[in-house]
Amino acid sequence: MKVYGIQFGPVWEDQPANCRRIAALLTLAAPEAGSLVVLPEMCVSGFTMNASAAASTATTVERLSGLARQHGVHLVAGLARGGPAANEAVVFGPDGDEACRYRKQRPFTFGGEAEVYQAGGRFEMFDWQGARVAPFICYDLRFPELFRPAAAAGMELLVVIASWPKRRIEHWVKLLQARAIENQCHVIGVNRTGSDPVNEHNGRSMIVNAMGELVVDAGEAEGVICAEIDFEAQRDLRVRLPFLRDMV
Repeated sequence: MKVYGIQFGPVWEDQPANCRRIAALLTLAAPEAGSLVVLPEMCVSGFTMNASAAASTATTVERLSGLARQHGVHLVAGLARGGPAANEAVVFGPDGDEACRYRKQRPFTFGGEAEVYQAGGRFEMFDWQGARVAPFICYDLRFPELFRPAAAAGMELLVVIASWPKRRIEHWVKLLQARAIENQCHVIGVNRTGSDPVNEHNGRSMIVNAMGELVVDAGEAEGVICAEIDFEAQRDLRVRLPFLRDMV
């Protein structure tokens, strides 16, 4: 079962341009039908505090839904949805229907996000190829307690989408590895590249296995990463090293 991460730099507050870029990168990636494809946080607008510019239009949602259906994949996209506005990870299934919607639980207060976007209150999961997948968003990664309820509920793959700045990129790498180790699951973290009016971003999207070992690292350039996920081996690891049973 293959997981793909698409790393790129969203054009600031330009949804049509970003939808076109996503479509082109998906065509380039040519994901296998049945795969999971992950895009960065707020991938159609950039991490803007202009909620009206970030709010996903019906055309944008239709376009992303159509791409999931066209390629026959589960597509995880970072969007601003709802009223009041919220920073979300929305999952479109291979039929184009919404399979899951997760609302970021920890808005980035330091950057003013909490003043614009409403926080979520719980994890969400969806089924993919017989495995349980939980999406989270960027700043959530700094709060390990958010992930434990998902692990207790059977999370087998953790997805983290982000607009993580270059100056703290080593935190991103280490925290992804920590979440993989403590929850004994594969992690795919997909970050953006390029710059916005506030920050420089250098990607480093990656897939980490359940032992915290780096499987693939996208580096700093726009592009696509891909890896095969062996859930049976991961389940065997959890049997041999039953650490999750001791969660309080």
